[in-house]
Amino acid sequence: KMLKLRDEQLTLWDMILPEEIRKLPAELAIIDELLDDDRFLQPFIDKHPTKSKMGRPTYPIEKYLRLMVLKRKYNLGYESLIKEVGDSITWRLFCRIAIDEPMPDPSTLIYARKRYGDEVVERLNEALLHKLKEKAVLKHRKLRTDTTVVESDIHHPTDATLMQDGVKVITRLVRKIRKVASHAVQGFEDRTGEIKEKILSITKVLRRRSRESWEEVDRITESVIEVTQAVVEQANAVVTQIRDTGQRMAQQSKERLQAAITLTGKLIHQARQVVSGTRTIPDRIVSFFDPEARPIKKGKLAKGTEFGYKARIDETESGFITGYAVYSGNPADDELLIQAVETHIETFGVAPTAVAADRGFSSKKNETAIKALGVKWASLPRKGKKGQARTEHENQPWFKDLQRYRAAGEARISLLKRKYGLGRSRYRGLVGSKSWVGFGILTHNLDRAAKILTKAAE
Repeated sequence: KMLKLRDEQLTLWDMILPEEIRKLPAELAIIDELLDDDRFLQPFIDKHPTKSKMGRPTYPIEKYLRLMVLKRKYNLGYESLIKEVGDSITWRLFCRIAIDEPMPDPSTLIYARKRYGDEVVERLNEALLHKLKEKAVLKHRKLRTDTTVVESDIHHPTDATLMQDGVKVITRLVRKIRKVASHAVQGFEDRTGEIKEKILSITKVLRRRSRESWEEVDRITESVIEVTQAVVEQANAVVTQIRDTGQRMAQQSKERLQAAITLTGKLIHQARQVVSGTRTIPDRIVSFFDPEARPIKKGKLAKGTEFGYKARIDETESGFITGYAVYSGNPADDELLIQAVETHIETFGVAPTAVAADRGFSSKKNETAIKALGVKWASLPRKGKKGQARTEHENQPWFKDLQRYRAAGEARISLLKRKYGLGRSRYRGLVGSKSWVGFGILTHNLDRAAKILTKAAE
């Protein structure tokens, strides 16, 4: 495909619009001005595999980027976004979509987001930080960092329901194969209804809440394992029967079916371990649709185990998110502090003067390491029992001030979760969750910059 960055030409309809209609609201006008910089196009240029002027052009990058910002700013789904932008002259002007121009299909934006991936979003965030620094609205002397869980968009996992998901997907793929290679699916039974009945019986048994009920659940789970194993064996026979006919659809379905069989096999093995008494399984799969998601326990009273990815959020005194990372699993917080300071140095070329974090990030090694990187004041409350010298150190006014500053970071994370979607990722997998978090942070920083610059202009 040929990379298309902009649509240069205005249409007649755009030119005859009255000036008052063509004027964007104050904050949206500032976001428009911030994004109207070639630095935001460069990550897409670098990512695109060819600079060829041949082939079908991509959807214009400046339109795609503005549509994605509106999507996250107003928490819209792809279909709602296309409808709302199509119906609004203001939003069309912001997205540079002419009034008589048809709106793109939602799938166009979905494919573009998957094609560009998480690295492009990361570079867009870096470009914005440099732009804000030039405009003198971003200060970066003080850094606070914390972690949170970005949950995956999945149901609460049980071994039986995970196998049910596997059987549903296998059965659906076999139905597709029947349309193009009916000979291959002879003898395959649809057993989704049978598994559904067994899972409903588990729900009834669990209401009794007795020891016998758990033993009965294990027995029902064993029968789900048997049915799932039979479905997998039949699906393997289907894969063997599909001939290499050269039909693209048949081959794609065959590859997807093989992947579904492999994953379902892992879920069967996992369920067998559980019913045999092994309750703790390292790298446990908690979702058929997002196999990279992990169970994470943060130790907070209000929340038990969450399922998804751990995210590190770095913020400076201006209220901008200047660094972030999304991790698979649950790395210890004290392994992430040095990364946060190094990311800050990489972005701004200088270490923060002061760093504040909670006791989860604290260790003697971390304190020594970040001071060696150039941090002057490190407010890291030590874990465990403290000696008199350490207690006096932590009672100093500067240390307490930085801890008060650190505590306010909880409110920022709460805002990111409530307004910018960081509570639950709607994109699957680690790469998808990195993109989801990145777009949320980009939109937050644009909104924050718009508020500050609007206030300054008044």
